[in-house]
Amino acid sequence: MREYLLMIIGAVLVNNFVLSRILGICPFLGVSKRLETALGMGGAVIFVMTLAGLVTSLCNKFLLVPMHLEYMRTILFILVIAALVQIVEVLLQRFSVTLYKALGIYLPLITTNCAVLGSAIICATEDAFKGAILKSTVFCCASAVGFALALVLFASVRERLELSRIPRSFQGPSIALVTAGILALAFSGFAGLGS
Repeated sequence: MREYLLMIIGAVLVNNFVLSRILGICPFLGVSKRLETALGMGGAVIFVMTLAGLVTSLCNKFLLVPMHLEYMRTILFILVIAALVQIVEVLLQRFSVTLYKALGIYLPLITTNCAVLGSAIICATEDAFKGAILKSTVFCCASAVGFALALVLFASVRERLELSRIPRSFQGPSIALVTAGILALAFSGFAGLGS
């Protein structure tokens, strides 16, 4: 139990995919202008990453490794992620048209989000996860929660910045990048001073 708790805290705060590993920056910057869309994207990423972790772990353990097809991981994992994103897209079109329109192009881009693919590949290649389907799924879910947390925090700050007086040279993408950098520095504090 302690191992899972440490892994969850590590994935959400210490090794956050966006703020520490610098993966998944495109949707992080693109969807974080409004809190509602950040929450929607965060939920979609949690759903996709968790299921991708489960399905890719199963595929890796019962299909790729026994048949010595490990070289096909990336292709198979992208296909699994693309199928899951299509499911999310259909569900959003059916049940939340406004969120579907607000997410726009960033929803299909979850398929190519390197954080989603990265978590699946980490679970397939690192010794700590090999063959551990539950552990891989929990790690992917925690990583997705960390992604969503970073997205929501960044969106909250960006909404506040719209009401602030910002020097002209920092307006627009400049202040967004400076804010993302400061947020990443804050999250690096969770890692401590290192060993």
